[in-house]
Order: sequence, then structure tokens, then C-alpha cells
Amino acid sequence: MTGQVRTVDGRVAGRRGQATRLKLLDCLSDMLSSSPYRDVKVIDVARKAGTSPATFYQYFPDVEGAVLELADTTAKEGGGELDALVAGRSWTGKAGARTAEDLVDGFLAFWRRHDAILRVIDLAAAEGDKRFTRLRTKLLTSVVGSLTEAIKEQQAKGRVDKNVSAAALAGTLVTTMTGVAGHQKGFSSWGAKQADVKPALVLLTHLGVTGRKPA
Repeated sequence: MTGQVRTVDGRVAGRRGQATRLKLLDCLSDMLSSSPYRDVKVIDVARKAGTSPATFYQYFPDVEGAVLELADTTAKEGGGELDALVAGRSWTGKAGARTAEDLVDGFLAFWRRHDAILRVIDLAAAEGDKRFTRLRTKLLTSVVGSLTEAIKEQQAKGRVDKNVSAAALAGTLVTTMTGVAGHQKGFSSWGAKQADVKPALVLLTHLGVTGRKPA
């Protein structure tokens, strides 16, 4: 929104400036799909956006700063999107099977849409960059929390072992989903069809939350 976006030197960007800034981010996102982010240069992003490096530097200190902006936006939007797949949903009977399926569908679709920036977040976090580690945590914290509550409800009903940490189980399930989602193209090399991945992940997720196979 106008008035909420500022240039590097603190000036408020108008509508035209915001449009330019957004175009730069969109072009950077496209470039990350085919190039390691450390190989992306300011001049290349500016050229692709039809503007100059000087204009790029009005909005971002460097390429890494722009990448962090993309990552932060993805984490903010994705956190709510993924949490909505679990929060307040039933895990009983056929409704539970639908919840597990929607959750897996949502994870796989989200990772496909944001594959480039999510790969950057994972790589930088694995290398120990705490900024990207925090963003990855921001993305997944809400859905882990909602899944933890769902598991606790199942434990209260005696369906899941009470000696198992609900938070640890929820975190393990979410980590499994993110791992599978980020490796969707690699299953064929193991002899697994792409169409078989989703049912397998739905089964694991439902079993983990409820202790039972999907209805």
C-alpha cells in the first residue's frame, strides 16, 4: 500500500516506485528459478526489469537484501496459508481423511508455487544463516502449533500414545512434508511415480496425527 514502502534512504515510495520495486522482486524471483542466488547480479535483475542498477539500489542494498525481502513475504503469507489447512479442522472419520489430504495437497502446491525462494531459504538456513533460519521457522510455526493441538486432542481420546511428545510428532510430520514437497521431482529416480507420492504422504500424516489409517 502507498505510504508503507520506503526506499533505502527512508523516503516513502509512491505508487510508481512501489510498482518498480515489485517488478524488481518479480524479476529476481524468476531468475532464482534458473540461477543460484549468489550468481544473480544487480545489473542482471535491473536489465530484466527494464530499469537501471541505480534504481535497484534505491529499494534494496544488494541482491541478498532483495532475496530476504522475497523470503520474508513468502514466510508471512505462507504461514497463514499452511496453518489454515489444519486449524479448526476435524481429524475424525472421513473428515479426518479429507483434512490429511488437504494438508498434503496444500504443502505440495505451496512448494511448487514458491520452489525457487524456498530452495534459497532451505540452503541458506542449512548453511547456518540465522536470518533465513528465522524465516523458515516463521513459515512453519503456526501449522506445527495447530498440528500439535490436533495430536493432543487425539491423545486425550486415547488414540495416540500419551508418552509421545505432540510437539515433536507435529514437527516431525511437518518436516517430512517439507522434505517431500521440496523433492517432488526426485522420486522418479527411486522408481516411485509422482502420483504415488501424495497417497503415501497422506497415509503417514493421518497415521501420525490419529494413530489410524484414513477412513
